[in-house]
Amino acid sequence: MPSCNRKTHFKTLQKFSTDYSPSVLTQYESERTGMRVVIVDQKGPKVSGFFALATEIHDDSGAPHTLEHLCFMGSKSYPYKGVLDKLATRAYSTTNAWTATDHTAYTLDTAGWAGFAQILPVYLEHVIVPTLTDAGCYTEVHHVDGTGHDAGVVYSEMQGVQNTQDELIELRSKRLLYPEGVGFRYETGGMMEQLRVLTADRIRQFHHEMYQPKNLCLIIVGEVDHSNLLDILDEFEETIIQDIPEPDAPFKRPWIESKQTPPLRNSSLETVEFPEEDETSGEIKITFLGPSCNELIQMTALTVLLTYLAGSSASLLENTLVEREQIASAVYYDLEYRPDTVIRFLLSSVDTDKLRQVETRFFEVLRDATQKSLDMVYMKDCIQRRRRQEKFTAESSRSYFTNSIITDYLFGNRNGSTLRDLETLREYDELETWTDQQWRDLLAKWISGASHITILGKPSAELSKKLKNEEKARVAAQKARLGESGLKELEKKLAEAKAENDKEIPREILEGFKVPDTSSIHFISTTTARSGAAREMGKLNNPVQDIVDRDHSTLPLFIHFEHIQSNFVHLTLLMGTSSIPLSLRPLLTIYLENFFDAPIMRERKKIDFEQVVMELEKDTVGYTIDSGSGLGNPEILRIKFQVENEKYETAIRWLKDLLWNGVFDIERIKSVTAKLLADIPEEKRSGSNMAWSAEMMVDNSPESISRAQSTLVNALYLKRVKRLLESDPHTVITQFEEIRSTLCQFSNFRVLVIADIGKLQKPVSAWEILAAGLDTNKPLIPLDDRLSRLSEAGKKPGNLAYIIPLPTIDSSFAVSIAKGPETLKDPLVPALMVAISYLDAVEGPLWTAVRGTGLAYGTSFSRHIESGLISFDVYRSPDAFKAFAASKRVVEDFVTGVTSFDVLALEGAVSSIVLGFANGQATMVSAAVDSFIRQVIQGLPNDWNDVILKKVRGVGVDEIRKVMKDIILPAFVPDTANLFLTCASIMEEDVVKGFTELGFKPQVKPLSFFQDDYGLKAEDGEDDADDKEGLEDSEGESDEADSDTTEESKE
Repeated sequence: MPSCNRKTHFKTLQKFSTDYSPSVLTQYESERTGMRVVIVDQKGPKVSGFFALATEIHDDSGAPHTLEHLCFMGSKSYPYKGVLDKLATRAYSTTNAWTATDHTAYTLDTAGWAGFAQILPVYLEHVIVPTLTDAGCYTEVHHVDGTGHDAGVVYSEMQGVQNTQDELIELRSKRLLYPEGVGFRYETGGMMEQLRVLTADRIRQFHHEMYQPKNLCLIIVGEVDHSNLLDILDEFEETIIQDIPEPDAPFKRPWIESKQTPPLRNSSLETVEFPEEDETSGEIKITFLGPSCNELIQMTALTVLLTYLAGSSASLLENTLVEREQIASAVYYDLEYRPDTVIRFLLSSVDTDKLRQVETRFFEVLRDATQKSLDMVYMKDCIQRRRRQEKFTAESSRSYFTNSIITDYLFGNRNGSTLRDLETLREYDELETWTDQQWRDLLAKWISGASHITILGKPSAELSKKLKNEEKARVAAQKARLGESGLKELEKKLAEAKAENDKEIPREILEGFKVPDTSSIHFISTTTARSGAAREMGKLNNPVQDIVDRDHSTLPLFIHFEHIQSNFVHLTLLMGTSSIPLSLRPLLTIYLENFFDAPIMRERKKIDFEQVVMELEKDTVGYTIDSGSGLGNPEILRIKFQVENEKYETAIRWLKDLLWNGVFDIERIKSVTAKLLADIPEEKRSGSNMAWSAEMMVDNSPESISRAQSTLVNALYLKRVKRLLESDPHTVITQFEEIRSTLCQFSNFRVLVIADIGKLQKPVSAWEILAAGLDTNKPLIPLDDRLSRLSEAGKKPGNLAYIIPLPTIDSSFAVSIAKGPETLKDPLVPALMVAISYLDAVEGPLWTAVRGTGLAYGTSFSRHIESGLISFDVYRSPDAFKAFAASKRVVEDFVTGVTSFDVLALEGAVSSIVLGFANGQATMVSAAVDSFIRQVIQGLPNDWNDVILKKVRGVGVDEIRKVMKDIILPAFVPDTANLFLTCASIMEEDVVKGFTELGFKPQVKPLSFFQDDYGLKAEDGEDDADDKEGLEDSEGESDEADSDTTEESKE
């Protein structure tokens, strides 16, 4: 360790506090190499690092993306694949990376400073001085395997996205927006045809050009020892100074000293086809060039204006195009911060034959807005809401400052002046003085009157077939060209590359990297208090409970309080769903979507939904209604509000109004139903989501609200609701009233309040607003649970395997389900936690066998305690069968003893579990939610984390082998697993053959096979054609949608 008295080469550029959050920012620069460091001091158990490099390239080779992968393959002092991540897991850390168009960022998440400080120099050496071997490039980027198919981790990743709707539309938009020689024009992930010819030398050249300390900014968030950090960085620079270009050598700053984006002189409109057999709906992407990201007032004004235009159902574009005219399902917007900021609108689920008309209408609405006065009251509400959200996010998100710091490093002033813009939010003060004309001028300058690029995304069944046939022909030609001898040579070359990559890491390297003490991991403690029925969980004696008790309320409402230091209140109301009639549960999709966007009755006067939304936005920071999945119970509903402390009682009044006084307006319900239906084709284009959706339909009973709201129910049910809204609207309204009456019972309510409880005037008695007029004497209804809502197939998995070809994907995804523990109190849980952590470790057994060989982008195991199941997931694979089979062999070899457990890797697995607990308590709010879940949802003591960590540390090898045999291996065995696989149609034959050879009995089924209408029948002549995909199963059966589809009917 360097001497504490040693003079550092890092100078302090600036240090400042923010006046809207407790964070302090400090910026350093190395006078030796030019490396920059920005520290964001924040309290909490985690230290997070983001190591960003400005990366600019003028081709589609994918070199920036390949480095994001290859830097993890070894470094100068640690020339071994996987050594970084094996060491990181021992230091309570996990690594990752991403490639954007303008930068590449490497991340380090650690529990505590000690582990972060330990792994940091090793990680930085991997970034600056990686090995970049030919063998690593061959396996990780692209190769042709012994069967003549293309593979490689990077290649497989891009194969899964290159011909998707989003990628095809965005790439064409970039080509039209930027000329040759401007880096923003190119696909930095790499196009498949260029990845196939990319050389290791080109990758090394790009690394040499871009991966220099003077082009690197370290952003570190958490409890950081500044002095220790600078010592570590000083020593690191000494170790790499001979390996980098001369620090004083000329260097052209990417993006700033490069060819700049010329003004967009003319507008363009083009149609881009994407592969999709359902040709009913497409999308529209409209792109503009805006102000420089360094123009603080203009950029902040633009974010406010976009909120005004498309921030909610009351905003101009959303209200006109989506809610009233119903010509799109949503209007989204986003900004990409650059010297010429990209302003982008996306209109989703537009009727294919109306794409041009809708694009024209979009601009008509905007131009009309510039010709008359804007709603300045609403505009000021948008300004104030954006300011509240900034303060809220700065307090509640650990990554709030990260993107701004990266943007400043890429494009900001090197003197630090633009970074200093983060110090205050005074820009909103100036915007509050703007006139109507200034806002209309802004709209006209950057959007309504500006040149733009419009892409009409049009689905094409013909293109889907064409791409499949072309790929099939290309691979066939490749096999023919190589011949049997060529394929054998490639198989040999791949084996040699793998052997070189997988050379064993010397034991002394791992053993010399000691697991650090946990004393630097400062877990966040929250204080619990209880009121009403929650007191039955036990009496509490603490100062917060005293505050609650002093309210002197006898209200029996179940209220769980979690005390934190905050300027905001996080309020959640939980409701059970057991009383909702089965046939009405699919209506929850519409009920939830309509909840905040409906009119309400107030003092016998109907308040239009637009006014409701505007008032909600004025009174809150945020609001949502969804299932309780985020709380570990997907079978309950939760309503969440985030408000300022003084708005606590206001939020409760909103709950009362929305729950009881919401109006089920037939036109609003029609609008919501149309939007939901319009989104279904796009939802069906996701291979991963559809594999899980099919699993949901098979393994859960119709009683499950998750199943009842799934895409594969909505595809039929909502279409029939839409018809019923025309023929018998009274029946639909009556059904919604029934749902409301069953949900809105006092005995069905549980409340969570996360706040600085001392700042609430009436923490308990304020809730008497909600209870007024209700029967408060009934006992509390028990919480619903997923376990009781499993189908027979879910209760006893086995002997089910479905292959689901999709025309919209180029890769494959698999999900396998088996039995697991039903409670966290199960004595097998600690060993299962260690086993999964061991298998799933980065550079662990599965990573090496699957991702490391290019068989899939990733695999993972998950525990689903709420349903008593475990799952194994193969994500984005060129052949999910091969990835599945390789994973099975890994587990079998541990179970049979062929492969022994590595003691050091087991220590790393335990460290990863510690990091997982730190992730659950990364912020004060997440720590409070974690406490509520443990006590109320899971029925565990508040010290359960400490108890289970102690048990985890005591787990032995025999226990791990036992849970692998009894719980994990069954996910790979036909008799004990339910398998769901989606794939490109071209892959169907191979995956069916492979799984058949493993003993499964795969059935090829279209998505329509899994659909369910919950008894809401189609009328004579009603068209369900678009729900059937026109596919036939492997036995030639008719695939008409069975309206009574349940597990029994599928068996």
